[in-house]
Amino acid sequence: MLSALLGLTLAQATPATPPPEEVVQPQEVRTLPGRLDSVPVFNSNSPELVLKEGILLSTFPGDGKKVPTAHLNFPFRGRFDVFAHHVAKADPPENLRSLYQGIMLHNPGTKPVKVNILQGSSYLSQPDAPFIELDSFIPNDSGTVFAGPGSRVMSDVLRGRRQNIFPAQIVIPPGESQMLLNLPIPVQGLTPPLNGRSTYMRLLSNGTVYAASLAMFAQTNADGSERAPNLAEWQNLLNNGELSTPRDKTPTPIEGIGKPAIYGRVAGVARGSQWRSLLVDNPQTKYLTIPQPGQAFSYPLSTLHGGTFGTGQVQSAPMLVRYPDTAYFAHGNYGIQYSLRLPLFNNSQSQQNVSLSLQTPIKEDQLTKSGLRFFTTPARQVFFRGTVRVRYRDEQGKPTTKFVHLVQKRGQPGEPLVSLNMKPGDSSLVEVDFLYPPDASPPQVLTVTTQK
Repeated sequence: MLSALLGLTLAQATPATPPPEEVVQPQEVRTLPGRLDSVPVFNSNSPELVLKEGILLSTFPGDGKKVPTAHLNFPFRGRFDVFAHHVAKADPPENLRSLYQGIMLHNPGTKPVKVNILQGSSYLSQPDAPFIELDSFIPNDSGTVFAGPGSRVMSDVLRGRRQNIFPAQIVIPPGESQMLLNLPIPVQGLTPPLNGRSTYMRLLSNGTVYAASLAMFAQTNADGSERAPNLAEWQNLLNNGELSTPRDKTPTPIEGIGKPAIYGRVAGVARGSQWRSLLVDNPQTKYLTIPQPGQAFSYPLSTLHGGTFGTGQVQSAPMLVRYPDTAYFAHGNYGIQYSLRLPLFNNSQSQQNVSLSLQTPIKEDQLTKSGLRFFTTPARQVFFRGTVRVRYRDEQGKPTTKFVHLVQKRGQPGEPLVSLNMKPGDSSLVEVDFLYPPDASPPQVLTVTTQK
């Protein structure tokens, strides 16, 4: 992740500290109901660090291409998403040319194709969304709180925004291509000369299109200034280029539900853009009974092989097509929206205070203790930075929407997103939504707690 690359020098210079003490919080862990939808996601995240020009991801057919194996031959039609997250670095350090990322769409048919950009954002780490130190819990109703480009992009898309750099629609003539994205990742003037760009778009096409994510250094004008590559130059790279290097570490094959030693980074098309879930006691009921006073239960989020907290449930989106040296699953589900509905019900004879919180327990596949493990003092590594939306009715019955930006470190219990005073027999619907942000490390849990 970009934040890890930026922190590498600091980490090398910092002396090792003893591991923090652990505490076990007794809480039942339940399988998350629902499933991923079937919307395909063009997922361009490998290589994350791009040093050479080339193809990052192409779903074009390989016919007529110089390197047919660089093209995965996957057509899109209807709803699909585009996710891209890449880092540029001056290599050697005096080479300060900007690296451009281009995302191209191609219409192979005989009629024009309209592609609507429903929502979309693209931000750089510098200067758009630097990795700054933030408090763990900050109200973010205005959308101005973020740390890192992934955090900012997902906050925008969660709010249904389309950044003004994107048109509402592009029309691709028959047999032609158009650039959906053609933006730089500049490194000049930065110390170290390192920068990243995160992009997410939700698209709707009325015809078949192919997509490609490409990397090319800025072209040079006669006066020495930089310019963006044009469509013909991108087309030439697509037809004659090879996969960009250096390649990321090759993932370890996944056998059963064991944890792979190397998960790998994603380059391909994943199946699933949103996980909708109605959290109830069982499929025959319409409510979720709150825990007994002093107790809690949790639902894992963004679980992956080797990290299911005893549920055996892997939520990682499966890959429909991928390059052989990239991840087998979209581990982390970057950009996937979790939409969770909790119809809480107080079946006790007394008023109860109930809270919902997002937490980052110590990752486990099988629970080794009678609950989830946390650190008394959270570890140094940030494992989640992003905005969560909570909708509910307040004590006066008024519909309320809150956006909260969370920063959680490994082993951090988290603070309540919302607290409700529920009278005997009361019911209260709470809705929790967020897009899993890049530069985060899964899994997390959503926890419902009743105070003593």
